[in-house]
Amino acid sequence: MATRKVTVTLDEDQVHQIRALVAAGTAASISGFVQHAVAVALDDVAGWGAMLAKALQETGGPLTDDERAWADRLLAAPADQHPAA
Repeated sequence: MATRKVTVTLDEDQVHQIRALVAAGTAASISGFVQHAVAVALDDVAGWGAMLAKALQETGGPLTDDERAWADRLLAAPADQHPAA
C-alpha cells in the first residue's frame, strides 16, 4: 500500500491522549493510530451510505426536495428545537 505524509491539525488534548495510548502500548504509533481512525471513519461513512441507499430503496426511492429540506432543517436545529415532520 502506497502512503503519503500529510499534515493534520488536532486538538492538543487529543494529541496528548494518543501519545498516552502509544506510551501504554495500546497503539503502535501516532501515525498508526491516525491511520486506523481514518479507516474506521471511512468504513463508517460507507456503511451509513449503504444503509441509507437500502432504506430509500425500500421506502420509495430518493428523497424529494421537500423531504431533503425538512431533513436539512432538522439536522441544523438544536435538539430542543427540532421541527415537526
